[in-house]
Amino acid sequence: MKLAVTVKDLRKTYRQPRRRTGAFGGLRGLLQPEYTELAAVAGVSFDIRAGERLAIIGPNGAGKSTTLKMLSGVLEPTGGAADVLGFTPCRERRALAYRIGVVFGQRSQLWPELPARDSFALLQRIYDQPDELFGRRLGELSERFGVAGLLDQPPGRMSLGQRMRCEIVGSLLHGPALLFLDEPTIGLDVTAKAAIRDFIREQSAREGQTVVLTSHDARDIELVCERVIVINAGRIVLDEATEGLRRRFLARKLVTVRSVAPELTVEMTGVTRRPSEPHTTVLEVDTARARVEAVVAAALAHGGIDDVSVEDPPMEEVVHEIYASLDG
Repeated sequence: MKLAVTVKDLRKTYRQPRRRTGAFGGLRGLLQPEYTELAAVAGVSFDIRAGERLAIIGPNGAGKSTTLKMLSGVLEPTGGAADVLGFTPCRERRALAYRIGVVFGQRSQLWPELPARDSFALLQRIYDQPDELFGRRLGELSERFGVAGLLDQPPGRMSLGQRMRCEIVGSLLHGPALLFLDEPTIGLDVTAKAAIRDFIREQSAREGQTVVLTSHDARDIELVCERVIVINAGRIVLDEATEGLRRRFLARKLVTVRSVAPELTVEMTGVTRRPSEPHTTVLEVDTARARVEAVVAAALAHGGIDDVSVEDPPMEEVVHEIYASLDG
């Protein structure tokens, strides 16, 4: 198994001046400062396979973005070690930059008042890309991400969804083997989010790129990533396949019944009725107390059933359960 990333006991701490009280506390703080050590990342270890799509999630301030910044060479770790595509990020940042793409949802690598085409041309020079190869990649990526008609428009005058698609195109123009995405769908509408997710997943599958993503949007995790690492207080508290999270944290199924009658009732232990629309009844089934087959059979026994579907609960509920377990 080829690894793209290896992380061993990676740590990042910051020194924060300690506040002093009293009439001369501020003056003493200037003359004899005291510091408190804050651990943003408190020793994380994990591997990422080449071609894998991994989500790193956690509450605000958990250390997600700090971890990505250390892996991309932006920050130097306080301790531990990281190997990214055979490079030590903080020491070989320039060499590593040719092999990775980075998108930070709240920061832009494009010049806001220059046409996107000019920003891409500057990136071509920065990454020493031959004209023919660059032109082919720009054409393919522009079509795939739906920005071919935006190349002569400055990003500052684009919608947020259009700009984010251009940001991702810019991060891929030099053919990186690894893509770091920090909140790539933040602030986007539902349609733009769906497009970005589809593009990322298809691009990774097509080119064999490794993707490491942080996001607070559960649909990003569900639709893009195969594996999830949960970080809390700078430490890894969970590392599991995306589908495994459902089975571990939500031993429930949703049975949706569309019927001629405005509503129907299934009285069984372990079955509760969720808020539903007329002619559509959503039943939540605790699979430890009731069999889904029995619930479906009880619903069908009412007659006048147009459709029955069985689904897992939304990924948002999985993430909620995970974070609730951290608080507990």
